[in-house]
Amino acid sequence: MTQRDQMQYDVVIVGGGPAGLAAAIRLKQLANEQQQELSVCLLEKAAEAGAHILSGAVIDPIALNELIPDWKNKGAPITTTVQRDQFLWLTKNNHYTIPAALMPPLMSNHGNYIVSLGQVCRWLVTQAEELGVDVFPGFNGSEILYGDDGAVKGVITGDMGVARDGTHKNTFSAGIELHARYTLIAEGTRGSLTKSLEQKFNLRATAEPQKYGLGFKEVWRIDSRQHHEGTVLHTQGWPLDNHTGGGGFLYHLEDNKIALGFVVHLNYRNPYLNPFEEFQRFKTHPAIKPLLQNAKRLSYGARTINEGGVQSLPELIFPGGALIGCSAGFVNVPKIKGSHNAMKSGMLAAETIIAALAHEQFQPLLTDYPKKIRSSWLWKDIYAVRNIKPALSAWGNIGGTLYGGADMWLHSLGITLPWTLKHKQADHETLVAATNAQPIDYPAPDGKITFDRLASIYLANIQHEEDQPVHLVLGDTEIPITTNLAIYAAPEQRYCPAGVYEIVDVDKSARLQINADNCIHCKACDIKDPTQNITWVPPQGGNGPYYEAM
Repeated sequence: MTQRDQMQYDVVIVGGGPAGLAAAIRLKQLANEQQQELSVCLLEKAAEAGAHILSGAVIDPIALNELIPDWKNKGAPITTTVQRDQFLWLTKNNHYTIPAALMPPLMSNHGNYIVSLGQVCRWLVTQAEELGVDVFPGFNGSEILYGDDGAVKGVITGDMGVARDGTHKNTFSAGIELHARYTLIAEGTRGSLTKSLEQKFNLRATAEPQKYGLGFKEVWRIDSRQHHEGTVLHTQGWPLDNHTGGGGFLYHLEDNKIALGFVVHLNYRNPYLNPFEEFQRFKTHPAIKPLLQNAKRLSYGARTINEGGVQSLPELIFPGGALIGCSAGFVNVPKIKGSHNAMKSGMLAAETIIAALAHEQFQPLLTDYPKKIRSSWLWKDIYAVRNIKPALSAWGNIGGTLYGGADMWLHSLGITLPWTLKHKQADHETLVAATNAQPIDYPAPDGKITFDRLASIYLANIQHEEDQPVHLVLGDTEIPITTNLAIYAAPEQRYCPAGVYEIVDVDKSARLQINADNCIHCKACDIKDPTQNITWVPPQGGNGPYYEAM
C-alpha cells in the first residue's frame, strides 16, 4: 500500500470554479465574522486557477453582489455591461429577427455583464487567499476517502510521476490524503468523484437522467467597425435540423473582441452528426460571417453543460459533504447561465457547514443545505424554466420554442403551470443505428473562418505529459469495434471536439486509437458514448488545456 502524507482541514473543496471559490470565500467570511478558527483547502486540477474554465459568458451578478458587495472597488474583471439583446432564427441563407419586446422577461440580459469567466475565477482566487483559504492548483481529487462509519472523510490527490504502464518514474510523488470534517464537490459537469459518490450513495435514485449540451467557444479580434461593445446575440435554427437542439451565441467584449460560440444538445439522434463541424457551418451564415472577415481567431475550447434542470438534480448531500455547482447541475438552460446559481449553491453550502459546526455534536449530514436551496432565489430561477428542455426534446426546436416562450411569459405574469415535463432518455440512449441515419457532408475548412479540429486545439494550449496513464478508460476494448463501429459508425470520432478518438487499420484489423494528449476535458465521450464504455478520469494534476481568458 502506498504511504501517503496526510493533512487535516475543517473543509476540503474539490474544484476551483465559481461554486468552489464562492463556498471557500463564504466559509472564511462567516468564520472570521464569528471569530472562529476554520481551515479551508481548495483543490484545482488546472495548473493555474481559471485555466480550465470555459463559459460564454454573460453573467448575472446577483450572487457576486451578495458574496462581495464591493467587487467593483476590488478590481473584479467585470466591466462590459450588456447594452443590447438580439435574437435571431436562422435559415440556411437568411434570418428572422425576434423583437426583444416579444421575448419573455426571463430572457432579458439587462443588468448582466459579458466576461471571461476564467479571469473572474482568477480574481476570486485572490479574494479567497486573502481570507486565508489554502488554494492548491495543479492537484486533482482522484479518490474519495471514507471513514470506518462509511462517511466521506476527504479525498486523495492524484499521484504524480506515474508512467503509462503504471510503473513509478524517478519523479514519482504519491498523492496526499486530505482529511476533512466536510468535503464539498465542485468538479463541474460530469465529474469523476461525483459519479463515484452518486453510485456509492445512490444519489440519483429519484432523479431523471441528466441532460447535457456540448458548447464550443472561440474568441476573435474583429474589425473595430464591426464591433459593438455590450451587444449580446443568440440564435436558433440553422445549421441544426428541427429535431436537434442547440443554437449560437456572439458576445461583443471590450478591445474589439467577440466571444463566438455554439451549443449542440447531446441528445441528438444521427450518429453522423459532428458537433464541431456544425459550429464551423454556423460561422458561415450570412448573419455571422461578415463579422469574421479580416478578423483573427485568438482561442478555442469546448466543454459540456448540464441541461437537465430540477428534474435531473441528484440528492445534494451525502454523509460528510455535498455537491455544489455543476456537480449537481444548476444551469438555467434557456438563458444559458449557471455561474450565478453555482456561486449561490456554494454560498448556501458554506452557511450550512458553519451552522453545523456550531453544534456540540458533529452532524455528518448537511440536511439544511437542500432546504436552503429550495427556499432560495436559485430554486426559483431553475424551477421557472424546468419545462423548456423536455419540451424541446419532445416537440423539436419550433414546437418546443413556442411552448417555452408561452410558459415563460405566463410565469412572468405570475402564472406557474402545474405540470413538470419529464426527461425520458439519457443522452447516450438517443442515437439511432447508422443504417437508419443520413450521412452528413461537411465542407472542407477554408483556414480563415472555418478550421479543422487539430488547428483549433492548438489554440487551447493543451499541456499533457505524454508518458502517463491514459485518462480515458475503456471498460471493454472490443466494444468500440463490435458495437460502436458496427452499429453506430464509430460516433466517438465525431462527437469529440478535439479529435481524441480515431478508428485505424480499418482494412486489416480495426481498432480504436485514443489520442489522449489532444483531450480538452469536455467529457463529451463520458456522456455520449452509446455503450457507456468510456470513463473520463483526471490526468496528472496540472495537465489539460490552458485557457487564458475563456
